[in-house]
Amino acid sequence: MAFLFAAWFVALSASLAVLFIGEVLGQAPCNLCWFQRAFMFPLAVLGGAVALYHSLLYAGIVPAPIVPCTASGPSCTDDAMLIVGIPIPLLSLLTFGAILVLLIQLRRIST
Repeated sequence: MAFLFAAWFVALSASLAVLFIGEVLGQAPCNLCWFQRAFMFPLAVLGGAVALYHSLLYAGIVPAPIVPCTASGPSCTDDAMLIVGIPIPLLSLLTFGAILVLLIQLRRIST
């Protein structure tokens, strides 16, 4: 049960963090960040897939058929979008990964 609580706590912390970033710091999310936020609430693995894709776009590993972070809208490439020196897309990916590991551990001990 501790793993389920930990996964819930990680998701809650991430949700509160994005509210802080948006509402207090005034940084609007890009389109891919919106998808990641939407999937963070129900702990969906699909949000992790979006975060992985977004991180690969951010790193320049995957060419972008669409440009989610543009000069006309919010950009995840600004220095203001770094939290303790880590880009927000990568933080999102790490958060989804942590939740997945916790839920796998929960399933492992419950079977």
